[in-house]
Amino acid sequence: MEITAGGLLEIRITPADVGKRVSVRRVESGAGGSPAFTDTVGVLTSWDQGVLTITRKNGESVRIAESALVAGKVVPPAPARRRGPAASFEELARVAARSWQPLESEPLGEWTLRAARGFTRRANSVLPLGEPGLPLDEALARVTSWYAERGLPAYVQAATGAAGTQELLCAELERRGWARQVSAEVRTAALAPIADTIADTAHVRLARTPDEEWLGRYGKVEDPDVARQVLVAGPSVWFATLPGRAIGRLVVDGRWAGFAAVEVDPEHRRGGLATAVMAALARQALDEGASAAWLQVETDNGAARGLYDGLGFATHHAYHHYRAAAR
Repeated sequence: MEITAGGLLEIRITPADVGKRVSVRRVESGAGGSPAFTDTVGVLTSWDQGVLTITRKNGESVRIAESALVAGKVVPPAPARRRGPAASFEELARVAARSWQPLESEPLGEWTLRAARGFTRRANSVLPLGEPGLPLDEALARVTSWYAERGLPAYVQAATGAAGTQELLCAELERRGWARQVSAEVRTAALAPIADTIADTAHVRLARTPDEEWLGRYGKVEDPDVARQVLVAGPSVWFATLPGRAIGRLVVDGRWAGFAAVEVDPEHRRGGLATAVMAALARQALDEGASAAWLQVETDNGAARGLYDGLGFATHHAYHHYRAAAR
């Protein structure tokens, strides 16, 4: 924290620093009444009525009483990641959006309202890349009514660990009672090492459309026609099937290869089948000129995160789906 030449801690932040990345120290009562200090680093997302809200990289919001502050300063953005290809948040967000397209969409300023008859949150949520062109409360009212007209709950997909405006939006949604229901990491990696992984890909079958076996293994399909329309949309889409055992999906978009829907039959897990599916898809992506890989994994999916760690994926940012508060 900030210490002057005289050895004193200083508070060098004010409400004017909302939206900036800060590091603060607060004092609390510890065991036996002795003071205990806690440090917090994140984006200062609000400073109202004597209470600061700091949103950490993982999306957690920490509320700190101004009276408990003993030090604080603005800090530089997080250092550049040492693994995975360089990419901006907006580049990855747009690539991800093109890889999982809704059946219908409508602009709201720089936001995009997306719907696909309820098939997956990604295709049925707002993508807020920029400003909505309206005061936030009016924009959220428009969002809620747009989804209600389609018989759907209103979701907004917002990110943390990537852009200050996104983290501010997360904080504003939480303040208005929107509930965070799902969080996921967006991860990136070099593509060639995945393709070079030692794996038996001889029996992995690639196709441009998902067949009944693929959809059955995916296991998240209520309306197969809707699912197919969403799943086949994208710049260059491939479906991998290891008959009776595993599946995966790939979207090649310029330099990016996006992996999704990697599912393995429970009786065949931990046998390298997911790696084989990804290696086969990665080789196809290399043939089409891609050089970088990305994927999304929910934060509570420990097994998948371990697999992706081993393949060299590093977290770029996190995103969260916020559901509108019940009326």
